[in-house]
Amino acid sequence: MIDDPRKTDLLMERLKESLPIPVNITSYLARELAKATPDITIPGQCNVTDFFYSGDMGGILCALDIGGPDTKSAHIVSITHLTFNRNVPLAHEIAAYQRHRNKKLKQQQGAPSFSQAQWRA
Repeated sequence: MIDDPRKTDLLMERLKESLPIPVNITSYLARELAKATPDITIPGQCNVTDFFYSGDMGGILCALDIGGPDTKSAHIVSITHLTFNRNVPLAHEIAAYQRHRNKKLKQQQGAPSFSQAQWRA
């Protein structure tokens, strides 16, 4: 298990109460978003307008306000791909979640996939 369900639920509640939250778009993420939506200019900064929990495998996802309210393309990315200013409410909690999730994902690299583990059981 990657995420602690109790901690993640509490963080999700607190994140939703703090909306909107400004974020910085990394250059890597900006390139990937631009590939997916070449008709929309990807800014260096935007706001998270909603959070979703996609389960243990996907983690916390962020809906970004890129392209305005009339955009036909939703921009939803993992919280681990965003950088938050240290002055943002919950910045410490977000950074702790990002570090923990990235650490757990790295530990799982090289481990057998779920389907492989099923066959061995």
